[in-house]
Amino acid sequence: MIVLNPATEEPLAELESAGVEETDAAVARARRAFPAWRAVAPTDRARLLRRLATLVEEHHEELARIESRNVGKPISGARGEVAMVAQVFHFYAGAVDKHYGETIPVAGGVDMTFREPLGVVGLIVPWNFPLNISSWKLGPALACGNTVVLKPAELTPLSALRLAELALEAGIPEGVVNVVVGKGSVVGQRLIEHPDVAKIGFTGSTEVGQQVMRGAAGTIKRVTLELGGKSANVVFADADLERAAATAPYAVFDNAGQDCCARSRILVERSAYDRFAELLVDATRGMKVGDPEDDDTEMGPLISAAHRETVASFVEGEPLFRGEAPSGRGFWYPATLVEAAPGDRIARDEVFGPVAALIPFEDEADALRIANESLYGLSGSIWTRDGAKALRMARAIDTGVLSINSNSSVRPSTPFGGFKQSGFGRELGMHAMDGYSEVKNVFYSTE
Repeated sequence: MIVLNPATEEPLAELESAGVEETDAAVARARRAFPAWRAVAPTDRARLLRRLATLVEEHHEELARIESRNVGKPISGARGEVAMVAQVFHFYAGAVDKHYGETIPVAGGVDMTFREPLGVVGLIVPWNFPLNISSWKLGPALACGNTVVLKPAELTPLSALRLAELALEAGIPEGVVNVVVGKGSVVGQRLIEHPDVAKIGFTGSTEVGQQVMRGAAGTIKRVTLELGGKSANVVFADADLERAAATAPYAVFDNAGQDCCARSRILVERSAYDRFAELLVDATRGMKVGDPEDDDTEMGPLISAAHRETVASFVEGEPLFRGEAPSGRGFWYPATLVEAAPGDRIARDEVFGPVAALIPFEDEADALRIANESLYGLSGSIWTRDGAKALRMARAIDTGVLSINSNSSVRPSTPFGGFKQSGFGRELGMHAMDGYSEVKNVFYSTE
C-alpha cells in the first residue's frame, strides 16, 4: 500500500495492508491488556495520559509535518491541530477521576451507580483530520479504562502510527493502543462484526455509517457515529456583514473544504445579498492556495484525483467566483462560489471540497425552513446583532453544534456531534466519557 503526498503525488511510505488475521490479532492483544488497564488507579491513568499530551507537545513540529504532507493541509493549520491533540489528552487526563457515579435514595438500603469501561473498542478514523479525530476517540476511551484498536484511513495512516509509538513511550502498556492499517471493507468490517469488540466509534460518510449500524446489529455493539454534514451559515441583514464575509471562506475552504463541519450553505437575507456576495468574493479572492509547507498557504490540495473528480462534478455552468490553483502535479481544485436555490444538488448534497453555495432567503421563517430542509444536522452559524433572534434560530435549527457570530465548532471541553443523518452520540467534553462506559447499578441492603 503506497501512501502519497496529495500536493506532489510523490510516495511518502509503503505499508503492508492488514487483513482479517492481523485485525483479530490486534483485538486479541487489546482483550488481553484490558483487565490490567482497567485496574490502573485513576491517578496513574491520568498521569500516563498527561505524559502522552506532553510528548505530543514535544513532537509538535514533527507531527504537524507528517499531517501536512500526508493530508495536504497547510502547515499552519496542521500545527493548530496538533496543539489541539495535546489539549484533548490533557483534558481527558483531568477527566479520569471526575466521571462520577451517583448515590440514589431508596428504601431499605443504599443504591449506587458506577461507570464501568466497555472493554475493547474499535475506533475508525477518516482521512481528513486523522490525528485530531484519533485523539477525540482515544482520549475518552482510554480515560474510561478501555483498550482500543484504531483503524486510520488507508490514505492517511502515518500520524496515527506515530501517535501509537508516542503512547508506548509515554508508558501506556503494550496492547492498550493498537493500530491496524488496511481497507475499511476488510479491517473496519471485521472490527464492526468482531464479537470481542464492545463498541465502534466511527467518523466518516453517512453511507458508510449506515453500513456500520447494520454490521454492529449482529452483536448488539454500541456505536457512536459522526457522519456527513451540509452546514448552514445564516447571515441576516442586521449582521456585521464585513466580519461575516471575511470569515466565511475559512468556514468552508479550511482543509480544502474536506470537513464535515464546512459551512458550505451560505444563507443570506435577500436585502443584504448583493453586498454580502461582493464582500465574500473579495475575501475568497484573497486566499492563498499552494504549497502546504509554506507558512503563508491557506488552502492545499484535495486528497486524491478521484475525489477531485467528485468535487468537480458538483459545479455546473458559470460559478459566481472561481479562484486560482496551482497547475501540474497535485490534486488541486480552486475555491469556488456558486449561486444556488435550496433544492439544487450543490445546496443539498455534501460536496466535501472547496465549493460553497450562496442561497438567498426572505425572512427569519424562510431562513429556518431552508436551514432545516437538509438531511444533515452537524454544525452551523448564525450571524445577527439581534440577540433574541439569534437564540430563536439557535433553538429551532436542527443541528448539534451552532455558533452565533462565529464559525468555530470544536473545543476539547464541549460536546460535538450531529442531529438527523449526521449521526448520534457525542465526541469531546465529558459527554464523550458517557459513550465509552456503561452505567452499573448496585443496591446495598442495610436491613
